[in-house]
Amino acid sequence: MKKNPLIAVFLVVFIDLVGFGIVIPILPYYAKSFGAEATTLGWLMMCYSGMQFLFSPFWGSLSDRIGRRPVILTCLIGISASMALLGFAKSLVWLFAARLLAGFFGANISTAAVYIADVTKPEDRAKGMGMIGAAFGLGFLFGPALGGLLSQWGYGMGGYVAAVLAFLNFIFAVIVLKEPLLTAEIRAQHRSRPTFTAWRQTIAVPQTGLAVVLFFLVTMGIAQLETSFAFFLLARFHLDAVHAGWILALMALFMVGIQGGAIGKLVRWRGEAKLVVMGCGLMTGALLAAGFSRTLPIFIILLLFHSIGYAITNPSLSGLVSRHAPKEMQGSTMGIYQSAGSLARVMGPLAAGLLFDHLGITAPFLAASFLFAGALILSYARKQVWEQTNLKQVIPQSVTS
Repeated sequence: MKKNPLIAVFLVVFIDLVGFGIVIPILPYYAKSFGAEATTLGWLMMCYSGMQFLFSPFWGSLSDRIGRRPVILTCLIGISASMALLGFAKSLVWLFAARLLAGFFGANISTAAVYIADVTKPEDRAKGMGMIGAAFGLGFLFGPALGGLLSQWGYGMGGYVAAVLAFLNFIFAVIVLKEPLLTAEIRAQHRSRPTFTAWRQTIAVPQTGLAVVLFFLVTMGIAQLETSFAFFLLARFHLDAVHAGWILALMALFMVGIQGGAIGKLVRWRGEAKLVVMGCGLMTGALLAAGFSRTLPIFIILLLFHSIGYAITNPSLSGLVSRHAPKEMQGSTMGIYQSAGSLARVMGPLAAGLLFDHLGITAPFLAASFLFAGALILSYARKQVWEQTNLKQVIPQSVTS
């Protein structure tokens, strides 16, 4: 592993995401045990994303100066402390403190992604980033199921186990992660730092601007579903964290299956632009029907169809924005794309909580479906923006061959 830094960073991210995934199914029930309503849960989830959004530039600049390895190690220790605090929580104040701390130290994933840029050649970078995606998928497959099972011994148990995992991950990273021998200037070049000018230029280009807007809409819808999911399960089907963990793991299994193998064949079959339309349509219809479903098996089946739609849409959008970004703006364009998703995860949870408490348990599902429908209409109406560009790129190659 010392000779293959990609495998090392894959394992570090995988273990990190398992610990993160443990918290997902138990946090809503944990908050509710202290009297939290859905709006409070929205604030709780928003504060984590908000801290990540605010402090990722700080950790990124620091990693440019002192290196990626020290930042990753510091964040792992901080995450371990935040998870321990979550386990010891005695009130909602403790939960908020734990999630704020976790959000502050939550830059390790983005730093790991830049680490890959440091240790790979440009032509191998997509493969390296794909390993991060695989680590995400596997972490979210095992983490929620484990978290749901641990909830049987109290909601704090998940925090304790996640804290131990993060600390063991720290020790593992100390052993296997080596700092790339690069100057601070080169490290800074590998890290995308979106500026206002870069934002304006990216949005102004139809191909990349459309992808950024769609990613924002889709991510905000996903954030609404994630926030209200457990409260919806409890209110409609009287299911606890164990069941929530298994359902989330099953959804992750379907997404890993699509993103881990089938997506390549699907792209060759239909193309990314058409897949975005298909995926948004599937997410819209499945989630809209799930919101009105009164039968648990049908509800789960609809969620699985929704997961397939998201598994088709997400990598297709990433591929489109990466392929259409100007070569000299690849880093900043992808940074802006991810920032749009981070901003959606700040706004989505609070909106979901307010809708759940004031308009009913199906309101966040309907709002998310509305966002997906907006993405569907926009992607269908404007998909020729991508297809015409693809045609211009393919025709000269076929003629010259």
